[in-house]
Amino acid sequence: MAAEGDAFDVGAALRDLRRRADLSQRELADRSGVPKSTLARIEAGRGGEPAFRTVARLVGAAGGELALRLPGDQFPASGAMVLGMPVDEPRDEADRRYPAHLDIRRVRTLRDWPGAWWAHSYTLPERLWPVRVPELTYDLDRARRDRRRWRQEARARVTFRRAFDGLPATSWRFLAEVPGGGPVGELRAHERSVDLLLGEDLGDRREVVLEGVVVAPDLRFLGIGRRLVELLAKEMAGADIRVAHAVFEFGGVEFLLACGFELRASRPSALMLDVRGLPGVSAAPEPPSSGR
Repeated sequence: MAAEGDAFDVGAALRDLRRRADLSQRELADRSGVPKSTLARIEAGRGGEPAFRTVARLVGAAGGELALRLPGDQFPASGAMVLGMPVDEPRDEADRRYPAHLDIRRVRTLRDWPGAWWAHSYTLPERLWPVRVPELTYDLDRARRDRRRWRQEARARVTFRRAFDGLPATSWRFLAEVPGGGPVGELRAHERSVDLLLGEDLGDRREVVLEGVVVAPDLRFLGIGRRLVELLAKEMAGADIRVAHAVFEFGGVEFLLACGFELRASRPSALMLDVRGLPGVSAAPEPPSSGR
């Protein structure tokens, strides 16, 4: 939003609106009937003040709404969009603006860069990178942009709570939910008494065993699982329980280490019980054939 007394940057506002609508300059020009060269000049701030009718056509074609504001009004009319872009817009090495609808982002790790397909598990040391990694990147594929925007929106809206319904007092269940979208993450744990485990009176010492942390595949690597573990730790502290144990496989070990767990010297044996091999246990009936 422009400060009082400053001219409103129409070009920056249009770029922002076009980015939200995921439209290229050519696509917006085709929708609005405004020549692409005119749109490019407006966004670049060249050619003087654009005609109000031209701006209105561009804003309407991008799904926005113009609002007039009288002096002294604090807010625009209901339903209007207040647009603005930071002054320091990202530019490429040739000092050209990136296309606004591509959602430019900084490359902080190899995971951020779509061109790092060659970095298996994103663990290669920098000296082994076959190409120079750019400072900024973007997704050309529309589906990838939509998925990234949806992930960002879901992360901003997700809420966390402990669930008690239908659970015994020694069970711990925490949910991550998106309003209107249901659960997107879950943590389950249970208490155990060290007194009973060791057969000694240790002053009613209790511990928690972490059974699992699950996050929806499309929302992983957003910090949801870590937030669930933090919520468990907070509840444990309130119940005066100091220790939580966990046994994980696959990539769960790295996740738990990042959450503050420590590896222990003792290792439990990994066993599996297949009930079909036990005496006195009948096998489940075979599913019926298709009858072809």
